[in-house]
Amino acid sequence: MLNAYAVENEALVRIETTPETVPPQVVWVDLFQPSQQEDKALERCLGIEIPTREEMQEIEPSSRLYVDHGVRYMTATTLCNTELGTPKLTQISFVLAPTRLITVRYDTPKPVNLFLNRAQKPGTVQGNPESILTGLLDTIIDRVADILEKVSEEIEQVSADIFRKDARRRDKAFQDVLQTLGTKGELVSKARESLVSINRLLLFLATEVEGNKVGKDVRALLKSQSRDSDSLTQHCDSLSNKITFLLDATLGLIGIEQNNIVKIFAVLSVVFMPPTLVGTIYGMNFKQMPELAWDFGYPMAITLMILSGVLPYLYFRKKGWL
Repeated sequence: MLNAYAVENEALVRIETTPETVPPQVVWVDLFQPSQQEDKALERCLGIEIPTREEMQEIEPSSRLYVDHGVRYMTATTLCNTELGTPKLTQISFVLAPTRLITVRYDTPKPVNLFLNRAQKPGTVQGNPESILTGLLDTIIDRVADILEKVSEEIEQVSADIFRKDARRRDKAFQDVLQTLGTKGELVSKARESLVSINRLLLFLATEVEGNKVGKDVRALLKSQSRDSDSLTQHCDSLSNKITFLLDATLGLIGIEQNNIVKIFAVLSVVFMPPTLVGTIYGMNFKQMPELAWDFGYPMAITLMILSGVLPYLYFRKKGWL
C-alpha cells in the first residue's frame, strides 16, 4: 500500500496516487507492506531503488546506512506492539532523496501514527524531506522515552513489592515478580537495540548533511536527538542493571524461604523423634515392664511424650533457629 503526502500551509496533506504516477509536489511517500510489483513500479517512476524486506533485515551497518547516486539509504529498528503486551522489533527504511522522503515498513509502529496526527495540523511541518525525516525520528525517540519512563515506574513498584516487610504477601507475589521482571527486561533490551540503531542513523545523517544546504534548525535537531538517544541508551543500561539486581534479590529471597521451609521440616522431625521413641518403648508391652501395672503409667507416658516435644521446640526458639 502506498500513501503519498504533500505539504500545504506547513501541514501534511494526503494525496491519492499510484506507484506509477507520483505527482511532483509529493514530499513523503510511505510504503506499507509493498508488493514486489509496487516496488518496481515506484522505482521506475522515481528512478530510485527501493530496499526489499530482506535488505532491510541486514544487520551490518554498511547494508543499513549508505549513499547511492546522491540518495541516502537508512534503516532503523523500532519498537512495535508495546501496548498489546507483545513487544517486537521492526525495521523502517528511510530513503532520503533531494526532493522527497520514501519510507518502507512492514508494521505500524505507534510513532508513525503519532507523527501523522501531529503533522497534519497547520504550522507543524516544513516543506522539505529532511524536516519530515527529523520529525519522524523525534517522534520515535519520544515514544521510546515514554516507554522507558513507564517501565521505570513499574520497576520501582516491583522493587517495593520484593522488599516489603509483609513476608506472607510478598511470598505469594514472587511468581508475578519474576514474570514482570522478565517481560520488562526483554522490553528494555529491545528498546536499547532500537536506540542503538537510531543513534547510528543520526550520526550517519549528521555527517551526510554537514556541508549540504540544510537548515540550521535541522542540524541542531539532529544533534539534540543524538544526545537524547545517548541519554536514553544509558538509561536502558541502568534499568537493565536494576532488573538484574532485582532478579538476583528475588531468587535469593526464594532460596531463603525454601531453606526456612526445609528447616521447619527438619526441626519438626527432631521435635517428634523423642515422642516417637517414648511411644515405641511403651508400646512394646513387655511382661516385666513395671509401668504396665502402674495406675499412672499411661499418664506418665503421655506427659513424657509431650515434654519431649515441647522442650526441644522451646530450646530451638530460644536459640533463634525458628
